Order: sequence, then C-alpha cells, then structure tokens
Amino acid sequence: MSQRDLSPEEFRELGHAYVDWIADYRARVGDLPVLPGVEPGWVRRQLPAKLSEEGEPLTEVLADMDRVVVPGSTHWQHPGFFAYFPANASLASLLGDMLSTGLGTQGMLWSTSPACTELEQHLLDQLADATGLPAEFTFAGGGGGVIQDSASSSSLVALLAALHRSSGGAWRTAGRDGREVLYVSAHTHSSLEKAAIAAGLGADAVRIVPPGGDGGQTMAPDALAAAVREDLAAGRRPVMVCATIGTTGTGAVDPVREIAAVCAEYGIWLHVDAAWAGAAAFCPEHRGLFDGAGLADSYSTDGHKWLLTAFDCNLFWTRDTATLVGALTVLPEYLRNAASESGAVVDYRDWHLPLGRRFRALKLWTVLRRFGLAGIRDHVRRHVGLAAELESWAAADPRFALGVPRSLALVCLYAVTGRGTDADNAATKAVLERINAGGRSYVTHTVVDGRYLLRVAVGGLETEERHVRALWDDLCAAADAVTGPDAVTTADAGEAGGTA
Repeated sequence: MSQRDLSPEEFRELGHAYVDWIADYRARVGDLPVLPGVEPGWVRRQLPAKLSEEGEPLTEVLADMDRVVVPGSTHWQHPGFFAYFPANASLASLLGDMLSTGLGTQGMLWSTSPACTELEQHLLDQLADATGLPAEFTFAGGGGGVIQDSASSSSLVALLAALHRSSGGAWRTAGRDGREVLYVSAHTHSSLEKAAIAAGLGADAVRIVPPGGDGGQTMAPDALAAAVREDLAAGRRPVMVCATIGTTGTGAVDPVREIAAVCAEYGIWLHVDAAWAGAAAFCPEHRGLFDGAGLADSYSTDGHKWLLTAFDCNLFWTRDTATLVGALTVLPEYLRNAASESGAVVDYRDWHLPLGRRFRALKLWTVLRRFGLAGIRDHVRRHVGLAAELESWAAADPRFALGVPRSLALVCLYAVTGRGTDADNAATKAVLERINAGGRSYVTHTVVDGRYLLRVAVGGLETEERHVRALWDDLCAAADAVTGPDAVTTADAGEAGGTA
C-alpha cells in the first residue's frame, strides 16, 4: 500500500463509505443487544499480534468494525440505554466533529486559531444567557466560559483556582501546606476526591459534610458552617466547597443558595457541578433547581450528556477568570506573541491543564444550529415526561417502590418482597441482572442508606415511550421471576442472567 496520505478525492470516496457505515449503524443500533456478549480478552484475541508493515486498504477497517468492534461494544446510542447518564452523540454533532478534525486546528492560543477561540467564547456567552447564568459569568461581564473535556477536569481546574486564591498566590510556588480542606457531600461525584489526590492534597483533605433532613441526599448548610468553623479553629484552611445539582446516584440537588451564603461568609470558593442536570436549565419550569447557582465562583455542565453533543464536551464558567488564569499560566518564550501580550485576547491554554486543545466548539455549534433552543427544551421535556410515566407505573405497582423521589429524568426504584431490606436488595439485584442479560435495556444501580436501587436514566436521543414501556414490561416480568413462588436465588439469577 502507498505510504502517502489519501488524496482529497480518495478521502471523498472513502468518506462516503465511512459515513454510510455510521448511518447504517445508527439505523440498526436499536436492533442490537445493548450490552456485548463477550468475555474479557475477546476483542484482543480477534486482532493481529503485530502491526502491518505495508499498510492495508482502509475499507478493511469497516470490515473489522462489523467483525470485532460492534460485537464488542456497549451501545450507548441504543434507545434502551438507561444506565449511568446519557451520552448523546447526535448525528448533527458528528458533522461538527468532522469539521473540527478536518480543519486540524490546534487552538492553544488565540494566535494559533482566532476562530477556535472566539467561536468558543461567543457560544459560552450565549449559553450562559440561555441557561440563566448571570452576566458575571460572561466575557462581557468580567467572567467567561471554556469547553473542557469533562466535568472531572472542570472540578480539578476549579480546585486549582481555589487553591491559588485561598493561599494568596503562595500555592503556585510552594504547593500545598497540609492545611487545605475540600468540602463535599456523601453523594458528590468521585472526581472531586480524585481532584484532591491529583492536586497533591490527598484524600484525607476531603471532608464529607453531613446531610440535611431529606433522607441523607444533600449537603446540610448548617453542618457545612460548623465544619468550616471547626477547621478554622484547628488551623486548617477551607479551600473549596462543591455543591451538586443532580447527583449521579439519585439526582439530588444540594441547597446551593444556602451553601453559597456559607462560602461567602468565610471566603471559600464555591464550585457547582451540574454535569447531568445542567441541560434542564434551558427550561424555565426547571430553573428552580438552579437557585443560587449564579452565586458560585465556578459552574459546569456536560454538553456530552443531555445536550446532544458527542463526547467530549464539558462547559465550564467562572466569574473569577483572573484567579483561574493566575493559577494555571506558565509562559515559556516560545509561546510569546503580540496578540497575547496586548491583553486583548483570550488564550485558552491558561484555562486548563493541557497546552493543546481541539476545536470542540464546532460540534456544539452544529447541535445548537440544528436543534435551536426550542429543540433542546423539547428534548429535555420529553425525557422528563417519559421518566414521570415510569415513576407513575412504579408507584402504582406493589411489586416496586420508589427509593427516592424522581429527579428530572432519573427514576430510582427497588423490588418489594415483603421480607425486609436484605430480601428486597437481593431481589432488586437479580432484577437488574435479568434486565441487562435480556438485551433490550441496560440499567445500573446505586445504594442509598443500605438499600440497593435500580437507576433508570431516561435520556437517549432516540428513546421513545415504547422503549420505556418495554423496560417496564421486562422489570415486571423479572420481578415476578425473582419474588414469586418459583423465584430463583440471586446466585441462580446471576448465573442465568450474566452480570450487571
């Protein structure tokens, strides 16, 4: 095979074949089992031991997609995918991603691609307005936004900015002093603990604030204030609080306004993580969930969950860009340029850890231009409505009970045996195993106060009522199988139904 790249005409011909493959896959993904029926190591055994010396026709890649990749994949775009949270990669976003990759832009500095920088600035300002964030989070208002790869990176960046501010700048040169404290709830995303580890604070610097009086799902502001006072009295330094709007486990919403008041009183950086739920802020009827979010120092939500944009695309805003840039700026001579030194441009390299960055804004831009704000709102409302239907079915059926109140499009439920929590937990786990082995749907679980719950996150772009109804029918059949007179044990269910 030739060792030169494809010519534009060869690319055009092969590109049509690759696009056709994607279109065909998306058209049939609902007919595939959501989970792959392969054992660990199966994919590697299908691949050659050594790389090709001379290369091969790129049509062979498509053959291996059918032979190896599709059978070995969990199908996240399947309409029966109800696990974790959605990772919607709309076809509109794929077109934008193709443009981004086709340009081959490296957007580390304004000077290396003015369009990459300014389109991103413009979109983040528009999205701040569309989701109800105050003007202080826009570039015109003194703040600004950036597209990160994930909410995990946003949490880390927020923590680094908080360390910089809380230390008066000393953290940049001297690093940690061992007195830093990061405050979270028991249901805060695990990326906050990882951020503390990555920042050199260690997991011991993470303080879990006791819950409020809502069944243990959210951070109690009075308990936060007490923890801060205790730490200050002990000579520790409160650095950051992370409040969550829509926790991963149950979709719980921390009382952000009250938490913000505590942070303001003690000068603590407040980061709000709305990775999943943030898309609901497009809908006026859901804005109440975001009360107080505009008081935060930083806020993030994922474009690659409920906002129809292919991974990776996290949206991060801060009202304190000077602190963020001050924490992360390192300027070697080879990056100096007139535009940067003029102070008139944004260099996004200073807003995250990597120097290099993709033109991620293009795929988000194509989504917003395809769907418009009305289309995004319809998308969110449809899923919330479908989840409300599922909630009503579960509430009316004695075989199930709701573990916590529904949060937007997330329903958490468990099987009822009438024989206590341990029996309910075993039955619920067996139900989950049967559902996931059946191929039509995929669900995951969480544990709240010792109770094992099925999580059903409605959010797929192609998910319709018939898919939610199919899941419900399968849930009922599985519950009958594991709680009825002929019920199998959890171990038997696992052997018959595979793994979760």
